[in-house]
Amino acid sequence: MEAEEAEPAPGFAWLIGAVAWFIPGVGHLLQQKWWRAALMGGAVWICFFVGLGMGGHLFDLWYEGSLSLLRVPPMIADIGTGAPYFVAWLLDYNFKEDPVQAARTTYEYGTAFLWIAGLLNYLTMLDAFDIAAGRKP
Repeated sequence: MEAEEAEPAPGFAWLIGAVAWFIPGVGHLLQQKWWRAALMGGAVWICFFVGLGMGGHLFDLWYEGSLSLLRVPPMIADIGTGAPYFVAWLLDYNFKEDPVQAARTTYEYGTAFLWIAGLLNYLTMLDAFDIAAGRKP
């Protein structure tokens, strides 16, 4: 029994994947998958804003003027949210280590919500890509 040869994904699927990553939920909207866009994209947006509201910390590579490789995994999770991450980065919102913010009871929960938002958006992006590539209905 031979394995089937996979067809390459069309360029449209790659474009949908990129748009789906950058703006959560839009990849499904462009394909007129309204319920998936509302549920999956909405969950990403809600997790992101709940995380910010709880005082969660967003990660980048620089820590007190030096490069820290330990910050790479949480930064990759945070970048998964796409545009919301970059808007927060441009506004320098929740990136600095703030002892007052870190003392909040909900600080760790908020940080976890921000990671979940990014990781969930990666899954949402892959789902939109698979639909555009014709791999799933």
